[in-house]
Parts: sequence; C-alpha cells; structure tokens
Amino acid sequence: MTAMQLGLIGLGRMGGSMRERIRRAGHTVIGYDRNPELSDVKSLAEMAQRLDAPRIVWVMVPAGAATQSVVDELGGLLEAGDTVVDGGNSRWTDDEKHAEELGAKGIGFVDAGVSGGVWGLENGYALMVGGDKEHVDRLAPVFEALKPEGPYGFVHAGKVGAGHFSKMVHNGIEYAMMQAYAEGWELLEKVHSVTGVREVFRSWQDGTVIRSWLLDLAVNALDEDEHLDKLRGYAEDSGEGRWTVEAAIDNAVPLPAITASLFTRFASRQDDSPQMKMIAALRNQFGGHAVESK
Repeated sequence: MTAMQLGLIGLGRMGGSMRERIRRAGHTVIGYDRNPELSDVKSLAEMAQRLDAPRIVWVMVPAGAATQSVVDELGGLLEAGDTVVDGGNSRWTDDEKHAEELGAKGIGFVDAGVSGGVWGLENGYALMVGGDKEHVDRLAPVFEALKPEGPYGFVHAGKVGAGHFSKMVHNGIEYAMMQAYAEGWELLEKVHSVTGVREVFRSWQDGTVIRSWLLDLAVNALDEDEHLDKLRGYAEDSGEGRWTVEAAIDNAVPLPAITASLFTRFASRQDDSPQMKMIAALRNQFGGHAVESK
C-alpha cells in the first residue's frame, strides 16, 4: 500500500471520524476546522502549505454557500495538478460548476457521496464517486481506507456529479424504506391484539425479506424507548429527498413512494405524528441526527 497525504476540511461528526479511519490505514491527514480544538492547522493556507504537491484536499462542509466558499478559497491556494474532493451532500449541479471553476486552473475535481453516518468509523463508509478516471484513480488508496472491507461499498458512478446524484437517490430510497417501517410500526402499536410490537420487529431481523440495517436500528431505538414515548413525532429532511423528487419531475420518472415519504415529513411539522417518532429515532440511530423530546 502506498501511503497518501491529504488535507481534510470539516472535522465534525462525519469528517472527524473519516480523518481517524484514514489515519488508521496508515495515511497522513492534515485536518482543518473552524473549531481550533478539532483542527490540526490554523488556516486553509497553512494546510495547503503543509501538503506536498500534487495535493489532495477533501472537503466535508455543509452543502451550498459553505462549500462554495471553501472551493473559492482553495481555487486561490492550490495549483495545477492538485485535486479537490467534495465529500459533503452537495447538489450534483453544484459539482459541475465547481469542476468547471477549478478545471480552468488545472485543478481536478471529484464528487463523493458518502454514506455511513456515525457508524462509519467502525464499519466503513459506502462511497459513490463521480469524476474523470485519472482523478478518481489517484484517490484509490484513500477510497480503499474509507470503504468497508470486502468487494462492495465503492463505485465510480460516472462523470462529475454522478457521485452526489447516486447518493441523492440512495437517500430518497432511504426515506421510503424508513416510512414503510414507521407505518408498519404505528399499525402494530394501534391494535390491541399485538402486545409485543418491539419483539415483532426483532423477530423480523432473521429469515424475512424485509430484514435490513434500518430494521436493526429500529430495534435498537425500541430497546432504548419501547413505545418511543420520549420523542416528538417530528422529522427534518436533509434536502436530498427534495432534490430526488425534483430530479424525478425533470426526467418524468414516477417516484410515488419516495415523494409520499418526503411529504409525510412535511406533515410531521404540523402534528405530533406517531410515524415520525420512528423516523426521528432511525435518523438518530444511523446518523446521530438530533431528536426533539416532548
């Protein structure tokens, strides 16, 4: 294995764990975060200075203005031959813009949809990557360090934007799967004949066609709070569900289940929905997302 060196911007819940996993694989990571307690350097300029050319910089900051600001600053700090990876949850159309802006300066750009949440450090991160083959191949040791062990968990999905588009669809499917578990849970809780709803969910973990990691996380949540009495039935959306529905409209692809699951989250903000307690619990289990107590 060739030891790599890279800069990593954004050392929060995901970025901090990714830094640790990459280091455990024997690579050097110079991390920057606005929080000096997390950061290895005081500025992006210092990070760029400490990296050997050709440099690799991985960005893990919120989508939109924050990512654009970092890309703009990196465009002035990096040089031709360097490569920038956006591993956040950017919209794929932003990837195309960033690739064009950096490409004009000879800087490569790769978009990486990253899934794994708070469990990624231990289990590895699923990676969906978009960009030119030469840029993606250069990052192979880093992708290998981050992905789960075994043959799966990484895909070069296509051109720039393909990684984040794939991750967006992944999240749309996730919305619909969580909604199905939540609806089934509410119906089981409603009838008087079923007295052990948590144990019914637990029984599904082996031998059934609906077993999944999300089901395992649902059981974890019910073990912590059997009837989810401590939660308010309110669930946010990350934005990617909306983008998935918008892309479906643009491409005339029917997505009734994913669309309905997104709209149900909107409904949760109006009433204390029992189904949304399960959605909120699942989001907390796999991603460490905040929940609202009663």
